[in-house]
Amino acid sequence: MSTLTVKPAGSCAYDLLALGEIMLRLDPGEGRVRTAREFKVWEGGGEYNVARGLRRCFGFKTAVATAFADNDVGRLLEDFILQGGVDTQFIKWAKFDGIGRDVRNGLNFTERGFGVRGAVGTPDRGNTAASQLKPGDFDWDHIFGKLGVRWLHTGGIFAALSDTTPQLVIECVKKAKQYGTIVSYDLNYRPSLWKSIGGQKRAQAVNKEIASYVDVMIGNEEDFTACLGFHVEGADESLLHIDVSAFKRMIETAVKTFPNFKATATTLRAAKTATINDWSAIAWMDGKFFQSREYPDLEILDRVGGGDSFASGFIYGLMTSGDPQKAVEYGAAHGALAMTTPGDTSMADKGEVEKLMKGGGARVQR
Repeated sequence: MSTLTVKPAGSCAYDLLALGEIMLRLDPGEGRVRTAREFKVWEGGGEYNVARGLRRCFGFKTAVATAFADNDVGRLLEDFILQGGVDTQFIKWAKFDGIGRDVRNGLNFTERGFGVRGAVGTPDRGNTAASQLKPGDFDWDHIFGKLGVRWLHTGGIFAALSDTTPQLVIECVKKAKQYGTIVSYDLNYRPSLWKSIGGQKRAQAVNKEIASYVDVMIGNEEDFTACLGFHVEGADESLLHIDVSAFKRMIETAVKTFPNFKATATTLRAAKTATINDWSAIAWMDGKFFQSREYPDLEILDRVGGGDSFASGFIYGLMTSGDPQKAVEYGAAHGALAMTTPGDTSMADKGEVEKLMKGGGARVQR
């Protein structure tokens, strides 16, 4: 019997709410940011990408709680979100001062990488509207109590943005738990975000406090080490090999430390090159481990957002079946497909995901 009890479908206004920052991604395509003469624009954000994947690929009703500066860049981001079908009613609009002295919208210049050249992100997100969000900015009693939300997803990227965002996360997860909403959290450690505000020590202090309210914890071996202080013996720094048995031992230690964890999940990625990865995933639930099928030598167009698409597939599987094996297969397949298209967000549909889960190949569909 699963220890994860999700409110029934149709009982709430939203299947999932994501709390986090959404940035405008500027993509130089096959080129480099430092030499680009034009960029393709997308929207993206670790927490939002999960909500969008659940909406566009899996048909769930989702919403995002975030904030933008009220200018044309903010309205462009809103337009992307509307195209993705994610509800925008919980977006806070901050008055724009004309030049961004007081508040602005975040930008993320991202190279996809190719072969021996890895993907590179150059975020420009200081003083953003989302980073200034604080406790009291959202009526959680209305959102979780009156409207109803089956699942809340947030993560360590948003928690790293300022002194107030982790306080908001804690306020939010407490209210979610009060109203019986399942809470998932992606540790998503980004050294650049923590570098100037206390580094790994500060990351651990913040994430350990939040972790005590989390039902489903998502993160790779680096995340669990950097954010929660658990070490993985056998994972080399090049990520060409991950000792899965050692990782399992680390998860067993983590769930003893945080007995509130009802499930954990991670992708297993061995980056042979930026465009060739071995890919799979593993989950822990109800005292057992569940590993997805392997995708060896997976060809990748754009790896950014692959982990978020894994998370949305994993959450979908848990919410619809309660079966962790099926959930980890949904996650791994969705993440694999998402990395075959450009941009942070998934362009896959559920039929494609389920076909890949069954071993379907890349034969032309006519």
